Amino acid sequence: MSEDLSPRQLEKEGKSSYARADYSSAAKAFAEAAAAYSAQAEPLMAAEMKNNQSVALLQSRQARAALEAVMGTEAVFAAAGDIRRQGMALANQAAALEALQRRDEALADYQMSAEILEKAGEADLRAEVLRTLARLQARGGKMTEAVISMQSGLMGVEKPTLEQRILKKLLFIRLWR
Repeated sequence: MSEDLSPRQLEKEGKSSYARADYSSAAKAFAEAAAAYSAQAEPLMAAEMKNNQSVALLQSRQARAALEAVMGTEAVFAAAGDIRRQGMALANQAAALEALQRRDEALADYQMSAEILEKAGEADLRAEVLRTLARLQARGGKMTEAVISMQSGLMGVEKPTLEQRILKKLLFIRLWR
């Protein structure tokens, strides 16, 4: 990678590295893209690249660096009124916190992410976040909360798969048993 590459080229390089499961190279490319977008006064794209960097760092098992990369990006998106990416940034932050064993903070960020994604009308993304939240709640022994989170996530899916429909019924039975 080089300073001669445009932010978009660096972004493309990061995505290509990520697709090849070369997460270290992807994280580096995304970090360089973020810096390049910042230099061009494109804060939303810089924040997007920091989120991509965070995901790549998590795949590289570098949770602390992943958290550092994503911190503050949700505020950039919130200030721009981009609630979809704000919710996604919070979910990425929660994933890094979870990897660092900071369970309570991760739970709070996943919950906030789900609420924001609901406002954004992103039912599928919200469902994914709520499934992750439910898994974390279950690990913490909060089974009732886990079932409610999972069911809440599935309720918003417009076209559930067969697996999701079955799970929905099983959760209903479990909750009202």
